[in-house]
Amino acid sequence: MTAKPRPEAAVLLTLTLIALVVSGIGPRDRATWVMETAPVMMIAPLLVLTYKRFPLTPLLYRLVFIHACILMLGGHYTYAEVPLGFWVRDALGLDRNHYDRLGHLAQGFVPAIVAREVLLRKSPLKPGAWLFVICVSIPLAFSAFYEMIEWWAAVAMGQGADAFLGTQGDQWDTQWDMFLCMIGAITALLALGWLHSRQLARLIPQAPEQSPEEPPPLSRAG
Repeated sequence: MTAKPRPEAAVLLTLTLIALVVSGIGPRDRATWVMETAPVMMIAPLLVLTYKRFPLTPLLYRLVFIHACILMLGGHYTYAEVPLGFWVRDALGLDRNHYDRLGHLAQGFVPAIVAREVLLRKSPLKPGAWLFVICVSIPLAFSAFYEMIEWWAAVAMGQGADAFLGTQGDQWDTQWDMFLCMIGAITALLALGWLHSRQLARLIPQAPEQSPEEPPPLSRAG
């Protein structure tokens, strides 16, 4: 399938590259910046290379762009020191900078739609409860793997990994990270599944549509 050029995709890519360059100017911790923005550096070229053969829905391109911005901002300041997080902390009387919570919420929200798009287009799965469960499980599995990466970084770098870990003294940080990833994935599928199906139907005429209702019981899912 050959994709028609979409100006929006080119604009989002350009904005991403500009933001990546800006985020790399004088970051708080260079090693943390590299680790946090590595997914952007890997995924952006992949999306460019696969654009003609496997164009994504506009919704997914927009979500990937937003997720990239979250990563790049966190990489520039380190998650524990993002000014936006301090503003929210002071406004709500919180005890820590919660910007990293936003990052892990996005870690579930965006990959859930990525998984849904790939599975609907490249597997026999159809909208239903099994697709829902799998699309939640994939981000959760990635989140668990990411926590292992943080563990390996801490072992390799010692105290130098503190900025990357961003635990801020919270002994339940790992559990919170994975829980918010799950909440993000579930929220994305319930809130955007219907819109995603509509865009898939326009991109691929034979793609099945899903009603905005809750998934059917497992026994009825395709």
